[in-house]
Parts: sequence; C-alpha cells; structure tokens
Amino acid sequence: MQEVDDVKNTAHGQSPRPVSQRLCKEERRRQLLDTALLIIREEGADRLTLGHLAARAGVSKPVAYDHFGTRSGLLIELYRWIDTERVDAFREAMADNRRDLRETSGVLADAYIKCAADTKGEFHAVGAALAGSEDKAAVFQELVENCVRMFVAVLRPHSSLPAADLERLCVGLVGAGEAMSAAVVRGRCGEAEAVETFAALIRGGLHAAG
Repeated sequence: MQEVDDVKNTAHGQSPRPVSQRLCKEERRRQLLDTALLIIREEGADRLTLGHLAARAGVSKPVAYDHFGTRSGLLIELYRWIDTERVDAFREAMADNRRDLRETSGVLADAYIKCAADTKGEFHAVGAALAGSEDKAAVFQELVENCVRMFVAVLRPHSSLPAADLERLCVGLVGAGEAMSAAVVRGRCGEAEAVETFAALIRGGLHAAG
C-alpha cells in the first residue's frame, strides 16, 4: 500500500512519494512532520517553508497551511514533536527503578545523552531557526519543565532533599545535560565521554546537596 511505502521511505531517509489517498487529520499531520524532518536533514532548516513542505509531501499548499498556519507554527510543532519522541525513548529506558544511585545516574545520563544525540542535531537546528521567537521561548520552557519533572521522579528515591531543593538541583542537571548533548551533536565531545561526565555530575550534585 502507498501508506506502507511512505513509512518505509521515511525510515530510510528518502522523501515520501506523493500521497493520493485521503488521510485522517492526525495521519496527515504525522506525514507532514516526518517530511519536515527529512527536509531539515537533507536540505537544512532554511529550506523548510510551508510551500516546500507541501511539494515534498505531495499535497497542496492549503493543506500545509491548514495544519500549521505559518512557518513559525510549523517549526514550533516540529520542535515539540522531536522532543516528545526523545522523551518517550527516555521514559522507556528509565522504566526500571530498581537501581542504586550509581546505576541510576549511569542509565539516566546514557538515556538522556543518547536520546538527544539521536535527533542528529535536528532539535538544535529547529531551535536555531526559531531564535528570538517568543513562541520558541515559551515552548522551550515547557519542554524543560517536563524534563525537570522526569529527573525529579527518577532521582527522588535517591535523595533526602526537600522537594523544592531537589527540583532546583534537577533544573541545573537538565541544563548540564542539554549542554553536554549539544557538545556531542557538534562533535566537541564523544558520546561515551559525555555520558560519563553527566553521570558524575548527577552523583556529585546529589552528594553535594545532600
């Protein structure tokens, strides 16, 4: 079927073929976001416009505009979607909470760095394209807060800190994780080194604060 072929093409880094059959709104949105991600990988964020997206996805321009409204709206949705994908992978990796602090910090660091690095820089590319946007600032803050809550949930069993203190610590750890992930994406640091460093920061932060 055409739908199956499009999914296979996307998975192998190829552009989806024009879709002739009608998709439901959510399926079409997913197809457009998949195609937008391919455009960024293959051509760069500057080439991602609603008109070019429509052409690559094999739909009319009004369809793309109906889903995202503006280029900024498309970038915001793509930004949030990429983060949701990596957060889901992060949650799956951290599902088993029967670990001591050393094991937890290692798995937490590994999952966070790898989930961020697996986007091949698209998350940072979309963020850069949104630089200066008030919408981007609001969405980025939303994503950071979600991540902080996850860190708090993972580290709470290993900390005697009051809730407010642990949350502040996790804000700092998430910031460190973002910086380490960016270093990996930009080739300034190897993934293994980044994971080891981040794990040490997590343990050190808890010990120092405790």
